[in-house]
Amino acid sequence: MKISARNVLRGTVAAVKAGSVNAEIAVDLGSGDHLTAIVTLGSCTELGLEPGKPVVALVKAPWVIVMTGDSELKLSARNQLAGTVTAVETGAVNAEVVIALPGGAQVAAIITKEAVKELGLVPGVAATAVIKASHVVLGVPK
Repeated sequence: MKISARNVLRGTVAAVKAGSVNAEIAVDLGSGDHLTAIVTLGSCTELGLEPGKPVVALVKAPWVIVMTGDSELKLSARNQLAGTVTAVETGAVNAEVVIALPGGAQVAAIITKEAVKELGLVPGVAATAVIKASHVVLGVPK
C-alpha cells in the first residue's frame, strides 16, 4: 500500500490506557523514542491494540510543529520529539524540515519559509517535532 503521509513511523505498542470513549496508546519507536496516539475505543478494539503489537504511526507533515531552544511554555501536545535537523528543502512558500531522532527515526514537517529563517533551521541544529496525539493515525499489519 502507498500512502501520502510523509511520516511513517514503525514501532510496538508499549501501553494502552482505555477511557470511556478513546484510548491513549503509547508506542515505542525503539532506542528510547516514544510516541503517543489517541484513538477511539472502537479503533483500539478493531486493530487489536495491546502491548507488544507491532504498529505503524502515520503523521502528515503539515501537522508537525517545529521548535528550537528551550521553551518557557508547557505544551498540551503529548509528543515532543527532540532531535537534530538533517535536511531543509525550501520551496516558494513553505519548506520541508527533516528531524532525525536519537533512535534513528525521522520526522518531516512542512512549515513556512519565514519560520525556517526565524528558527535558524539548518542541518545540525537541535530541534523538536511537536505532534498532537490526536494527529497520530495508527495502523497494524494484516
